[in-house]
Amino acid sequence: MFTGLVEELGAVTAVEEQGDAIRLTIEAPVVLTDASHGDSIAVDGVCLTVADMADDAFTADVMRQTLTHTALSRLAVGAKVNLERALAVGARLGGHIMQGHVDGTATLLSRTTSEHWDVLRFSLPADLARYVVDKGSIAVSGTSLTVANLGEGWFEVSLIPTTLAETIHGELAVGDPVNLEVDVLAKYVEKLLGDPVGGDGRATD
Repeated sequence: MFTGLVEELGAVTAVEEQGDAIRLTIEAPVVLTDASHGDSIAVDGVCLTVADMADDAFTADVMRQTLTHTALSRLAVGAKVNLERALAVGARLGGHIMQGHVDGTATLLSRTTSEHWDVLRFSLPADLARYVVDKGSIAVSGTSLTVANLGEGWFEVSLIPTTLAETIHGELAVGDPVNLEVDVLAKYVEKLLGDPVGGDGRATD
């Protein structure tokens, strides 16, 4: 589990093509301070497993299915990525509950800059729109954000200077892809309301 509070901007130092997968090496001195082999780290919102560590960097394997359904396929050497360690039991839940299981991708449609914040408008895939509500939470490339505005096929978030400086969102350009993870609680509610069978296997009234 993750909270969407980005701990570090990492940098991709190597991308090794392996046919139906890639191996990513990411420089990440902060999130590796207490990491071990096999730990989970969210990379732009995608839960990846630490396969190797050396010199303040870790390596993770990314299979083809993940590349197909996320924006990780765009990564090249030098790219910046949002990083977060898995939530520790007893830690403050400052963002919202996230799994690191990306539901789809979106594109930055526009960026409006003001004196104190930026408003970013992203596309919203039709199959995910039912899970997104005004003032609700959404994970954009692993960052827990609040939906500030919502329309047909799009949603907006308002980002303060801290978020712009400490995540990849400060450098996003129109047309750039991002990973989306909708609120998992909304998906469970939908499943339960639409399921005619109770948790004990008996039909409900």
